[in-house]
Amino acid sequence: MNAERYIRQTQLEAFGEKAQQKLFNAKVLVVGAGGLGIPVLTYLNAMGVGTLGIIDDDLVSLNNLQRQVAYQETDIGKSKVAVLVHTLKAQNSETTINGYPELLTTINALEIINLYDVVVDASDNFATRYLINDACVILEKPFVYGALHAFEGQVSVFNYNDGPTYRCLFPKMPKLDEVPNCNQNGVLGVIPGIIGNLQALEVVKLITGVGEALSGKLLLFDGLTQNYQKINFKKVVENTKITTLNNRYDFECAASFFSIDTLTFEALLKTKPLQLLDVRTAQEYKDFYLKNSIHIPLSDIENEISKLDFNVDVYVICASGNRSQQAIQILQKRHPKTNFINLAGGIQKLNSYADKS
Repeated sequence: MNAERYIRQTQLEAFGEKAQQKLFNAKVLVVGAGGLGIPVLTYLNAMGVGTLGIIDDDLVSLNNLQRQVAYQETDIGKSKVAVLVHTLKAQNSETTINGYPELLTTINALEIINLYDVVVDASDNFATRYLINDACVILEKPFVYGALHAFEGQVSVFNYNDGPTYRCLFPKMPKLDEVPNCNQNGVLGVIPGIIGNLQALEVVKLITGVGEALSGKLLLFDGLTQNYQKINFKKVVENTKITTLNNRYDFECAASFFSIDTLTFEALLKTKPLQLLDVRTAQEYKDFYLKNSIHIPLSDIENEISKLDFNVDVYVICASGNRSQQAIQILQKRHPKTNFINLAGGIQKLNSYADKS
């Protein structure tokens, strides 16, 4: 470890060389290589965390560039993890960077998380957050939470020093139609940078013992007023006694349907015509759409149901795979005998979408 590199930190009386050594010895896993994950990884790497893991199966797309500032236009269509591994190694050659270009699942979560001291939730969906929480409880690992919506963000620390877990604050996964959708509602580009840096700060505090961690406290940030609030919450003992992962992590009351991954879907498109239902907004559809797809925005699905042929399979697509599930719930009530197939991960995971620029 090059002492000169970190001298601005080690000069701090409350930090010093001992804290710097703790950073160098630490192993941190960041789940998500998007708007939150990038500032977390960039600053932890710069500050001298010895080992960083990145897990994400996504590809860089044009609409990522407004907030995911580590990516360039020339990276569109490339694996986010692959791009970040290269960038972070160039930033700090002393850091060990482990890339996992895959989803965090019930199959790999315990094995991967067990290799790290701290987990950072930089994901964008509830299923992953509950999976991270349960795995961290089982393995007795702390994790740093961050979430975004429009002009706002949240940060907290869970499962730290016998403190509360994510389920102590959010006991049950919400229903699908209760979840804000960032593809429709958006997020101001700078907000992920603010929240991600706050997450990075919490990681440093957990590793070094400097300062007071946000355990049992939810920090709320409003970017429009530059206002910060803290909400206290308590540990619920039963939430700390998780011993096994659920068989699956999905929204409550989700419809029963088939899902298809993007590789299989793109291969299928080349072999035969499919009935494609696109439930994104008019503007999203205008920006990019699949040839011969039927466009019915989710908000109009019940009024325009006659556009579909329910005697054949219906492949339902949206941006990320959430609205398509909602559409299937609605359609199945009216046509229970029809096969509805959801595009897992949504249209943003398609190579044709990533290449559209």
